[in-house]
Amino acid sequence: MGKTLGIIAIKGGVGKTTIAASLAADLVNHYGKKVLLVDANYSAPNLGLHMDIVEPKKTIHDVLAGKARIKSAIHNRYGVDVIPGSYVYNERLNYLKLRDKLNGLKNDYDFTIIDSSPSLNAEILSTMLASDSLFVVSTADYPTLSCSLRAAKLAKQRGKPIRGIIMNKLRDPFYELTTKEFESAMDIPVVARIPDDKSNVRALFTRIPTTIYNRRSKFSKEIGRLSAALTNNSEKRSFFGSLVPKSFRKEEVNRQVLRKSFYRSRLG
Repeated sequence: MGKTLGIIAIKGGVGKTTIAASLAADLVNHYGKKVLLVDANYSAPNLGLHMDIVEPKKTIHDVLAGKARIKSAIHNRYGVDVIPGSYVYNERLNYLKLRDKLNGLKNDYDFTIIDSSPSLNAEILSTMLASDSLFVVSTADYPTLSCSLRAAKLAKQRGKPIRGIIMNKLRDPFYELTTKEFESAMDIPVVARIPDDKSNVRALFTRIPTTIYNRRSKFSKEIGRLSAALTNNSEKRSFFGSLVPKSFRKEEVNRQVLRKSFYRSRLG
């Protein structure tokens, strides 16, 4: 049975959608997996813009409103099956129907990745309830840590603990929270540390996921390491890195634990 991964954040601008789109594209194009990518940011959907779906005929909004079958809302881009959101939909929806709508497709995919809303309301709860595993995206600052703590609390209350923290847009280590500080505050492992990368701006402008637009970027390499953990593969090392003894950073150790737990769960 496929796994449903919820990519969440309770703060805009942390790069959540960029990561969701890039992770999906990486799993498909570099690890041979079949992936469904869903825009569950109902109030402000923009996943389609990251995946070059500018004028979708059917969307997740149509599905939740009962106006379209879920398979009719699937658009294939870059090898990824995508259910985008509507940029202009303004009717009331029952967001909590998402889990039931996706259940019928779950066995058709290795992974379903849900890009959630950053609002602490029924929209993000929709993603939490529909997901098997949650990952929170955060920048390394105090305000975003505070928001991430709120996300973790809600997820725990709903019996959906967060499996890992993705620290994104890292710029200046002297003025940013460390991995140890984040893990100590949240009691959740950091599974990726991603530097701020201009490739993301260029990729979004061309509407191509970063992991396809520039696979050699620092961003893409770290996403690739996370993909390796999710698919039970060893992380790829550079030629120079293969010549020197391994010195594991904390997030690398955490990814090894994640890889083993995902592999065991898939066997079960």
